[in-house]
Amino acid sequence: MVSHKPFQRLQPLSLLAQLISRRVDGCLQIMSESTSWLLYLDEGRLAFATNSIQPFDRLDRILVQMSDRTPALKRLDRSQLRQFESVTGSYPANSADYQAIQWLIDQQLIERSQVRELVETLAIEVLKPFLTVTEGIYEVIAKASFLDYPNLCQLDLRSVVERCHSELRQVPTSRATSADVQTPAPSVPTTPPRPLSFTSPTEPAPTRIPVSPTPITAHQTARYTIACIDDSPTVLQAISTFLNDSSVVVIMINDPVKALMQVVRSKPDMILLDVGMPNLDGYELCSLLRRHPSFKQTPIIMVTGHTGFIDRAKAKIVGASGYLTKPFTQSELVKMVFRYLN
Repeated sequence: MVSHKPFQRLQPLSLLAQLISRRVDGCLQIMSESTSWLLYLDEGRLAFATNSIQPFDRLDRILVQMSDRTPALKRLDRSQLRQFESVTGSYPANSADYQAIQWLIDQQLIERSQVRELVETLAIEVLKPFLTVTEGIYEVIAKASFLDYPNLCQLDLRSVVERCHSELRQVPTSRATSADVQTPAPSVPTTPPRPLSFTSPTEPAPTRIPVSPTPITAHQTARYTIACIDDSPTVLQAISTFLNDSSVVVIMINDPVKALMQVVRSKPDMILLDVGMPNLDGYELCSLLRRHPSFKQTPIIMVTGHTGFIDRAKAKIVGASGYLTKPFTQSELVKMVFRYLN
């Protein structure tokens, strides 16, 4: 058990992001001062979630809500569910409320097609208070340790967490995730220290520093090198076109497996890195780059079609500097590049 460990600072979003990214198999057990949680995971997906806050009252309340659409539930004697409250077994074991749901299925009081709705509704109620926890202890109990592991359904943990977070914030998800867990941008001067003349049809070009008439030598190069890693030639060409400027050299790399060696050879000033690539995804590649001594401080911008804050948390965990969502405009790309290039 985990009760002998001292409490530590918890960041629930980052913790869940790591579990999703690593496709963890097993039961995450968390304990705070007043509550304990059990999150059963199947390769990073959520099989079941519960906590110690009146689990059978929670289950009973949701079953009442579903009974209008499930006539068989109207025949249920609610006291029958309580028989599972005293159920014990060798550690670790399935939670008592999960065993009660299995019993409901066996008794044909709820159809398997409705189990997903029930488990998801329970999970949302369970996870919302967990997202507010700041201190506690946790461990992951291996799936193989259980004789009978929850397998009624698999939920996308990312979407469940995003819904919980949205409800907690009481604003649309897109607003709630605009700044969460994103690495703060470093302070950038109003004008860059070297000539950088990005232009955009929707905004004026940044102010230029007057260029000395003295010829530029190899030690005074005015060019930036930006490596773009994406398996899509269309995206690479679009980025190259958007950054078509005499002060920028764009290196296009479409093979993620070979990308590390190419980046090491070219030593770019910035890396634009696609998240969803075959064989080696962007998060893994970003983590590898951060381990290399030459790229510990290099700006790495994750480029992805995912907009959720779980994805932003994963980007932060692997050391990304920023996050650019597809599809992006030339203006948005230029702003991002100008923000991080010094």
